Amino acid sequence: MDKVLGDTKTRQVFDIPEVIVTVTEYKIHEKTCPICGKIHKAAFPESITQPVQYGENMQSLMVYLKDYQFLPLKRAVEAIKDITGQKISEGTIVNVSGRLYCALEKTVDGIKETIKKSDVIHCDETGVRIIGKTQWMHVTSTQTSTYYEVHKKRGYEATSAIGILPEFQGTIVHDHWKPLYKYDQCTHAECNAHNIRYLLDVYKNYKQDWAQDMLSLLVELHRHINCLKSEGIKSMESSETDLWHSRYHAIIDEGIKEDEEKSPKTYSKKDKLQKSIPLKLLLKLQNYDIETLAFMYDFNIPFDNNLAERDLRMQKLRQKVSGCFRSEEGAKVFCRIRSYVSTARKRGMSAFEAIKNAVKGDTLLPEQC
Repeated sequence: MDKVLGDTKTRQVFDIPEVIVTVTEYKIHEKTCPICGKIHKAAFPESITQPVQYGENMQSLMVYLKDYQFLPLKRAVEAIKDITGQKISEGTIVNVSGRLYCALEKTVDGIKETIKKSDVIHCDETGVRIIGKTQWMHVTSTQTSTYYEVHKKRGYEATSAIGILPEFQGTIVHDHWKPLYKYDQCTHAECNAHNIRYLLDVYKNYKQDWAQDMLSLLVELHRHINCLKSEGIKSMESSETDLWHSRYHAIIDEGIKEDEEKSPKTYSKKDKLQKSIPLKLLLKLQNYDIETLAFMYDFNIPFDNNLAERDLRMQKLRQKVSGCFRSEEGAKVFCRIRSYVSTARKRGMSAFEAIKNAVKGDTLLPEQC
């Protein structure tokens, strides 16, 4: 749309300058003192360690394309040549990421310690291919921090080795992953996004009405709590939570009766009566009622575990775009850099800004907001 200023119309074009690689040469001199004969030498800047090397912007671009935008090494090399005209090797990109991995050790260890001290954390894991074999990428995150680590196992052995959950004393939000319930020094909260998907399946495919009633109750309760939060209310009266809790269990009681009527009886090879899928869901909701309704008892606990799922989603995209990791070391490098960048973005920094700061040696992150 034309901008009208008096009798003058203006139009604006936003563009960027052509990218041109510049070369800065540093020279040092040495002089001999005419009085004492001692030789005095100047020093190069600390960041200049090689006869020829790439600067901070170029190194940041390499890491940004490889570890944030998930470009395979070959495509990253092509992109840099097309953008800058500079031909680099795949090994150079790997080396830059490796140096950044070392530089970020203390910072990412600090992120890990921050998560341990949080009130609420989210946990999830997903399979990754490393040298052609499946391992597991675990994420533990909060609204302001993210920590990734790869382990050969998926369950309790892995989370104990990672070292966050054994010391954590707040509330873990997860997807009803049973090994996590072994940590009894903390409390747990179930992901209700998963529960809603299971309830929809029971309603649509097993034609059981209780599932629709439970889904409606969870959605209604979630909306009610959001309204209370918007009014500045920080908790619900115990008399009100008791009413919601009673409604919740009344639906489960009706559901057990309905399942008894609608689900066909099936037996195992040992002639043991098997539980139907709707009944398994009913019993889970019954046995884990406090965990399912945790968001009602504590308004700081979220309704679902979507935060952890979002934090892992990009890794699935990386695997589609770049394929498997070529080495375990490469997976570790990716996890550390990704932990740093994800945390930086949650705290208001751009990914490129965070990477560039780290390349320069400034790995400090903004305080949690």
